[in-house]
Amino acid sequence: MILVTGGTGFIGGHLLERLTESGLRWRQVKREHFADPRAMKIALEGVDTIIHLAGATKALSARGYFIVNVGLTTTLVEAIRGRPVRMVHVSSLAAAGPGTVGSPIEEISASQPVSHYGKSKLKAEQVVREAIPDAVIVRPPVVYGPRETGVFKILKSISKGFALEIGGGDRWFSHIYVRDLVEGLIAAARSPQAAGRTYYMAHPKPATWSELAVTAGRIMNRRARVLRVPMAAARGVGFAADCVSLITRRAATISRDKVAEARCNWWVCDTRRAKAELGFEAPASLEQGLAVTLAWYKEMGWIRY
Repeated sequence: MILVTGGTGFIGGHLLERLTESGLRWRQVKREHFADPRAMKIALEGVDTIIHLAGATKALSARGYFIVNVGLTTTLVEAIRGRPVRMVHVSSLAAAGPGTVGSPIEEISASQPVSHYGKSKLKAEQVVREAIPDAVIVRPPVVYGPRETGVFKILKSISKGFALEIGGGDRWFSHIYVRDLVEGLIAAARSPQAAGRTYYMAHPKPATWSELAVTAGRIMNRRARVLRVPMAAARGVGFAADCVSLITRRAATISRDKVAEARCNWWVCDTRRAKAELGFEAPASLEQGLAVTLAWYKEMGWIRY
């Protein structure tokens, strides 16, 4: 039995669909159950594998990230400590921080997160490693696909003929189509060799945000005008968004925390360990993944082209 946390989220929803398609037995635990020891005990009965996805990608404050990302993880590992289960903890490339241009980030590279989100994900990893040394940690980069709402905003602007970029040169990033990531998580859960290891899972060919704009534009038959935003202006937008969030009490997609990540020009990870030890390599190229994703957005009426 596989227990999934965060099953109502973007990645979690695709994971549950794939588990069902594969005929694998699963159940999910919702966030409100974490505060109920009895509910957690019931959820863990008969479970031999846990894929932990629950967390926060945006918050009103630094403390908010830690309350969710570290707090939920701490509660979970305390509940399963001593149980014979395989835990796959889904972290983020943000926990490592950006790398040096030209040198993909490896699992052995020192972690230097630049955002509160990244710092909270790194702390959650440390909680897992200390309590469950055999847990598998997976650090995905940019994840996109049907139902995703972050990259979607970029794609929607491209569909309208413009693309915003922070000035100062190309910004490279690793990426993975969500269905590929789901396959990687299942592989990590099944492989005995994965015990105690950390993996980056991404398509082996990174891209720039300019390349994404051109590729998406070609698929939609749009030629997007690139509008470059100076760094000072980007920081101002992030500050303003944070102020609005504090007033409305709703965390926004844009924030100073996200600008701190966006200003870095090398979010590229090395995928060789996952290929060598798990036999996993994300097959969908950026163009292939975007084609499926944009077709879904169009069918659902999220984007028109």
